[in-house]
Amino acid sequence: MTDIAIAVLVVLLAGVIVLATTVMRSVWIVPQARARNVERLGRYHRTLEPGISFVVPFVDRVKALIDLREQVISFKAQPVITEDNVVVHIDTVLFFQVTDPRAADYEIVDYIKAIEQLTATTLRNVIGTLDLEATLTSRDRINTALRGVLDDASGKWGIRVTRVEIKAIEPPPSIKDAMEKQMRAEREKRAAILTAEGARASKILTAEGEKQSAILKAEGGKRAAILEAEGQSAAIEQVFASIHAADPDPKLLAYQYLQTLPKLAEGQGSTFWVIPSEVTTALQAVSKAFGGSLDEAAAHAPRPASRVPAQGDPPELAGGEPGLTPPYELAPGDYGTGGDPNGRGRSAGQAG
Repeated sequence: MTDIAIAVLVVLLAGVIVLATTVMRSVWIVPQARARNVERLGRYHRTLEPGISFVVPFVDRVKALIDLREQVISFKAQPVITEDNVVVHIDTVLFFQVTDPRAADYEIVDYIKAIEQLTATTLRNVIGTLDLEATLTSRDRINTALRGVLDDASGKWGIRVTRVEIKAIEPPPSIKDAMEKQMRAEREKRAAILTAEGARASKILTAEGEKQSAILKAEGGKRAAILEAEGQSAAIEQVFASIHAADPDPKLLAYQYLQTLPKLAEGQGSTFWVIPSEVTTALQAVSKAFGGSLDEAAAHAPRPASRVPAQGDPPELAGGEPGLTPPYELAPGDYGTGGDPNGRGRSAGQAG
């Protein structure tokens, strides 16, 4: 191969390389949700949209890819002083999106670092107007204030702040201990209140139950007494009706009196008992029923108790007023009193 052929081959090879390089520098493919800025001879020319684009090689310069999707940045904890001079560390999370690739590329050098510094400055300004308790309980207020300030400042950078969230607020250890003690005291207070309310409700329910029980018992006792009285009334009415229907004679009544007499002295401590005057009439009826005379019945009938004056009696009782039969000492031989010389009582069956 001659030198001319070699030179031609080298020229052709160089041409192919230059052509390939030219084609590669003139054709650009931009992915979806991305953008590229183009400078022509050092000045901004246009922004390449997603898809295929053509530029003039060696004249236009295509800059770095810019992400148009929403991005999230988590900043490290920032020391912030509250209104009551308490230092707290606050972690923030920022959501933003590039809306203008040209402004984001030419209005600021590093918009991410700028957003971080602006967030820290705005956070100090907002927290500086709040005390510790308001800082811990006003996260929505802080988020809204941060978003408003950041959105206004970053608008000229071609950035839109969509959301700002406070991830954590860390007070000093001494404040945390005091807060834990306060919360523990509040919980104990609520527990004591609930316990007292439960005991109060239990006592009220117990008292209501006892009240209802007493009412029901009283009503039951009242009903039982009424029924018992009605039963006794009915029984008495029935007995009297039977007696009146049978029309008993005096002999039967006298016999009933005699049957009742032994029961009067059944008590162990009975040393004195009184025989009513009706018994004399009953004994007369019995005597007549068995053929006896009235004098015999009267002779065997018990006499009223006579009183023997006792030592120390008042003068008005020393003479023994007639008709008085108190339980004093009785004279020996009195019928119906059971009196004997030893002072022991005896029944009517033992008299005579």
